[in-house]
Amino acid sequence: MTTTEQTLPKVAIRPVLKGNIARAAHPYGCEAAIKEQIAYVKENGKFEGPKKALILGASSSYGLASRISLAFGADADTIGVSFERGITSPEQTGTAGWWNNIFFRQEAEKAELTAKNFIGDAFSKKMKDEVIQYIKNEFGGKIDILVYSLASPKRIDPKTGDVYSSCIKSIGDEVKDYSINLEKQEIFEQVVEPATEQEIADTVKVMGGEDWELWVNELMEAGVLAEGFKTVLYSYLGPEITRPFYSGGTLGRAKEHAAETSNRMDKVLKEKLGGESVICVSKAVTTKASAVIPILPVYASALYKVMIENGVHETPIMHKHRFFMDMLYGSKREYDEKGYLRPDSWELREDIQAKVKEIVDQVTPENFRDLTAVNIFTKEFLQLNGFEIAGVDYEAEVDLEELRVLLP
Repeated sequence: MTTTEQTLPKVAIRPVLKGNIARAAHPYGCEAAIKEQIAYVKENGKFEGPKKALILGASSSYGLASRISLAFGADADTIGVSFERGITSPEQTGTAGWWNNIFFRQEAEKAELTAKNFIGDAFSKKMKDEVIQYIKNEFGGKIDILVYSLASPKRIDPKTGDVYSSCIKSIGDEVKDYSINLEKQEIFEQVVEPATEQEIADTVKVMGGEDWELWVNELMEAGVLAEGFKTVLYSYLGPEITRPFYSGGTLGRAKEHAAETSNRMDKVLKEKLGGESVICVSKAVTTKASAVIPILPVYASALYKVMIENGVHETPIMHKHRFFMDMLYGSKREYDEKGYLRPDSWELREDIQAKVKEIVDQVTPENFRDLTAVNIFTKEFLQLNGFEIAGVDYEAEVDLEELRVLLP
């Protein structure tokens, strides 16, 4: 009997961590988290924004927050593309993103908004074609914004079929520092090896701007971009303290390529549609990706402590709603010398960074729980997967048969 044929039991779903990777998600916890984020947007104001939005990487973290902000802050119909899976066994009860897609769609439809989910490889030509056909036939024919929020360990080139794998490594010198094992709640010395030239090139192929530009070009050629169309890619640069393993490493090189791509696309979009291409440099937040970036969890935990003390800590929904309402569609744009939009300016305040560096320099395996907000980082990581959400009964058994019929 196959998994799809057998009757699935009722089970109590517990958080399961393997290092800094979650192996379980709680469907109703994800539903409660979606509703919390929607409530935040409703409480913090509407804005005049796009009415037709496409979000790539829409099922979690910044992509999901963007979708919620645009839908419930600007009354936008949305298309979300993500790579997720549903229930496959009593032990494999679906990814958090699978349930986020389902429960976001349900809430959007209650608000009489369209919320279409595409599940599959956003890098593929097939996915681009399917999305374009849907826009033409069922989504009003044009979109106002494309949000690019993809993070992936690999990419298959749609033209050649070559497979490229990204890596998180330094460039030039080896980097050593503490990182956090969320499963064991311990810190350990982590070594970041310098990348080869091939690894740098491959990371740029996966995490740079190539696929973003392919999406924009194909959407433009298909005639589905509205006048004034905007596209935004989320980047992270961070302060000097994270430079050796981030902005100065393979990921930083990919971000540079994305920025070059944005400059090129911005000229074309301005000329043809009166539109724009934007790099949004975001703050460090807890995501599936950030949890596995070497060394970053210690920095983020120290940062959270300082930002909380200063009243400026933000979760993804807080950060992205501010970005859309105040910056992209508002009058409070903060640019740097390269033309990037910088909602991360709160993180990079001199007083905050000075205190963060002071904490990081003092961290040891014995004192890191006292010096940092690792408890907040861990809680936010669990919340990404539907745990530690107020009002959810985690002792109750979940009816997997009832959930299995739900589709994104």
